[in-house]
Amino acid sequence: MKIAVIYSSKTGNTKKVASAILEGVGAQAQLFSVDDEISLDEYDLIFMGFWVDKGSPDKKASEFMSKISWKKVAYFVTLGAYPDSQHAKDSLEKGIALLGEHCEIVDSFICQGAIDPKLMEWMMTLPEDHPHSPDEKRIKRWEDACNRPDSTDLLHAKEFGNNVIRAL
Repeated sequence: MKIAVIYSSKTGNTKKVASAILEGVGAQAQLFSVDDEISLDEYDLIFMGFWVDKGSPDKKASEFMSKISWKKVAYFVTLGAYPDSQHAKDSLEKGIALLGEHCEIVDSFICQGAIDPKLMEWMMTLPEDHPHSPDEKRIKRWEDACNRPDSTDLLHAKEFGNNVIRAL
């Protein structure tokens, strides 16, 4: 089975998770950025990773995912929100909806990642009535995200990759 681990990363979070998944999958996999030239026809299984931008896959990932058709796909996502949040689940579903025709989703992994410091600076300037203005709960989440993905997250990503392969 030929496997591609493909990611889109802005700050490096998603690339770290992709590398951990690659380690869990083993030698039959290859690592790619969405910016690389990739012949998808050569691969039986695609691990597709993206970072969340305003509740959806980032633009590069979105454009790339529409090219994936007739494949088994395992998704992985990084975002500043908590992995068990509704926002995380909704973001994952938006990504799945962008795939081309006849893909089979075999599993998914959501990982909290550090938020771009420039984005946090901007959000700190927002007025209180703005939906993304800083409040105690939001600032706590930002602080929790600062050092993510951490070694435990990357171990879980490695296990995710391994578990997908064992289940097929």
